[in-house]
Amino acid sequence: MFNEKLWISALGLDIGSKRVGIAGCDGTGLIATGITTLVRSSFDRDVACLRELVEERRVQILVAGLPYSLNGEVGTQARKVQKYATRIATALELPLEYADERLTSVGAEELIQAQGMSPSRHKGLIDRKAAALILQQWLDERRQKQERHSQSS
Repeated sequence: MFNEKLWISALGLDIGSKRVGIAGCDGTGLIATGITTLVRSSFDRDVACLRELVEERRVQILVAGLPYSLNGEVGTQARKVQKYATRIATALELPLEYADERLTSVGAEELIQAQGMSPSRHKGLIDRKAAALILQQWLDERRQKQERHSQSS
């Protein structure tokens, strides 16, 4: 397990059936930004593309968005995401955590529209922004846990 006090390099993943939005965090672990969108093809090709990013960015953990249903249950789509994310994490030999991704795609679409762009023409950008929102949520929650832990110590 990693030391939570140290800076950590993480990749956020917004996993869909056609594309995977990918985000990374800055050197401080404070800000997540979209990096790229992977168009899914074969599993081996997906792993090869992700492995390049992992090595380049010295990634220590994967954070996948889990699409819970609105009532908080793990449905069919969430189970598909878990299966794919687990296979990816195993192939890359990295730990995997999940973040609740409910409404991140909606939030990403709103950001695109606020920039005057059409969401239907920028699906890859939406996936990257959604991945950034997922990773940002995880980073914020992790930082809050550290702060609570240090205050109680």
